[in-house]
Amino acid sequence: MRGALRQVEQALERWVPADAPAGLGEAMRYGVLDGGKRLRPLLVRAACEAVNGHADAAMRAAVAVELIHAYSLVHDDMPCMDNDVLRRGKPTVHVRFGEAAAMLAGDAMQALAFEVLTPGDASVPPALQARLCALLSRAAGHAGMAGGQAIDLANIGRALDEAQLRDMHRRKTGALLEASVLMGAATGASDPSAWTELSTYGAAIGLAFQVVDDILDVTQASDKLGKTAGKDLQHNKPTYVSVLGLAAARDEAQQLRRAAHEALDRSGLADCAHLHQLADLVVDRES
Repeated sequence: MRGALRQVEQALERWVPADAPAGLGEAMRYGVLDGGKRLRPLLVRAACEAVNGHADAAMRAAVAVELIHAYSLVHDDMPCMDNDVLRRGKPTVHVRFGEAAAMLAGDAMQALAFEVLTPGDASVPPALQARLCALLSRAAGHAGMAGGQAIDLANIGRALDEAQLRDMHRRKTGALLEASVLMGAATGASDPSAWTELSTYGAAIGLAFQVVDDILDVTQASDKLGKTAGKDLQHNKPTYVSVLGLAAARDEAQQLRRAAHEALDRSGLADCAHLHQLADLVVDRES
C-alpha cells in the first residue's frame, strides 16, 4: 500500500495544475497535496486489485475521488459552514488564501475530478469513463455527500435518533467511501453477488469511518488529529458519541468492522487482503 500511496501522490502532483490563473493553482494544490490519509484512493486501488481491473482507470478514479473529498473539505471548513481554521495540521484554505479563493479552489477541484476521469485518448474505454463518472457524481451530490452536509447543517442543536444519524452519515461520509470501493470494482469484471458484497463492505467501512471520527473528536487533541478537536460538541452537533455514548459508539465501530470483513469473505474474490487491511485501518486509526 505504501507503493500505491506514492503513485497516488505522484499522480496528484502531476494532474493538479500549478499554473491555473491568479493564484488558483496554488490554492488548489495547497488544499489537496501534502496531507490526508488518502483512504479513498487506497480503497479504489485495493478494489481494482481484487477484481484484476484496469490499472490506468483505477489510478484516474483514485485521483478523482480524492479531489472530490478535498474540495468538500475546503468548502466545509469555510465560515458559512463549519468555520474551521485547521485542517491536516495547517491553516485551512480560506484562512490561507481568503474565502473567495477557497470557494473557487473547491469548485475547480470538483471540475478537475471529472476531467481526470475522461481522458481524451483511448487509455480508458468511454463506457468505463461514463460508469465511473456516474458512480462519483451520485456519491457526491444531493443523494450523497452534499445531501448529508445539508442534513448536518439543518440539525445543529437538534436531537437525532440513531436511525436519523446513520442516514445523515451514510450520505455525508459513507457514500464517497462506498463509491471509492465500487469505482475500483467497476474497472474489472465481477459477478453481481461480488458487486453486492463489495457495496456492503464499502457501506460498512464508510459508516465506521464516521463513528471513529466522532470518537476521536472527543478523545484526541487537535495536534494529534490535524484538525480542531471537540468542534462537534462546541457546535452542538449530533454525533455517535452524543447519541449512543462513548462505549456504545466503540462497540458500533467494531460491529461495522466485522460486517466489512464478513462481506469480503462472502464475495468470493481471491485477492482481498488490502481491502481487509483497510477495514482495520479505518477502525484502529488514532487520527
